[in-house]
Amino acid sequence: MSPARRALSEAERLDWLRLIRSENVGPVTFFQLLNRFGSAAAALAALPEFARRGGKATPLAVASKAEIEREIAALAAAGAGLVAWGEPDYPAALSTIADAPPILSLKGQRVLAAKPAIAIVGARNASGNGRRLARDLAAQLGAAGLVVASGLARGIDAAAHEGALATGTVAVLAGGIDMVYPAENRALHEAIAERGLLLAEMPIGTEPQARHFPRRNRIISGCALGTVVVEAAERSGSLITARFAAEQGREVFAVPGSPLDPRAKGTNRLIRDGATMVESAADVLAELKPQLGRPFAESDGDGFAPPPSAEIGEKELGEARRLVLGLLSPSPLPVDELLRQCQCSPAIVLTVILELELAGRVERQPGNTLSLR
Repeated sequence: MSPARRALSEAERLDWLRLIRSENVGPVTFFQLLNRFGSAAAALAALPEFARRGGKATPLAVASKAEIEREIAALAAAGAGLVAWGEPDYPAALSTIADAPPILSLKGQRVLAAKPAIAIVGARNASGNGRRLARDLAAQLGAAGLVVASGLARGIDAAAHEGALATGTVAVLAGGIDMVYPAENRALHEAIAERGLLLAEMPIGTEPQARHFPRRNRIISGCALGTVVVEAAERSGSLITARFAAEQGREVFAVPGSPLDPRAKGTNRLIRDGATMVESAADVLAELKPQLGRPFAESDGDGFAPPPSAEIGEKELGEARRLVLGLLSPSPLPVDELLRQCQCSPAIVLTVILELELAGRVERQPGNTLSLR
């Protein structure tokens, strides 16, 4: 899909929020449903039957209008609001990734969402020099006209936000828009809500959990032209953000460090693997200069063809379900490989995947892959 670039009506916004808050509906599934049925209202009506055909034994939990009205009221009471994919205040860069959030909660200076951004992330247990460098990089990149995006974690993230607070910073939260995490960053959270911009994919009131952080990381990288990693151990969430950036076609930058410091092992490996080495803001700006002022290209999508207008026969669907379930396993399989091996029409495979996802039998993983639950 290409962004609609229009504001949704209140009724459409409510239906969009109901759809994404319904059981087993993730961002990719959401947009496939929207493509197939033409509107969120029509998709909501079709959800129970699709889940039943996919083998769900219990009724699918579809978010009610009352639930969503309560969420919208709670956001308003917290001084926050909503923005939908394709609306003017939705981050333009983020709208082009394959698994963009259909709806975001936001609080603060909405104008920042439209400006070009750079992500700065790194270790929570950052060194003093790492924090100073992150703060200086953020201030210099901000002065050059870039908004600085990060995850409001302790360490490098917090230093980057502090450095860019005067010029513009976006904090992407793992929980709800009202959840302060970690607690020590409460003052910074409040400062960004007033002078910068807070973004959250999860409903208001959601406590951040471990599984939410990778989802948050793909938004951080998706909002930006590139991601700078300042310090990162070998197994670091910052490296997940860098991987997402690469998969999204964005630039990856890394600050080198001493081989004796475990916090430099991840960044040094990124440089060995092709990331641009960064010693100053000038290194980042030189690499991004060709992109500044250039609109983002639309996502290529997931390779599925539009479904035919005629209903697909149950016999065809039954055979495709058997093939898909036989090919999938707990290990993720790329969707394009599934299409090749099934040797069915893309429209039939799309229908089967939608059914199985809504039934909770398969799960979509990063990189447009699927696995059995």
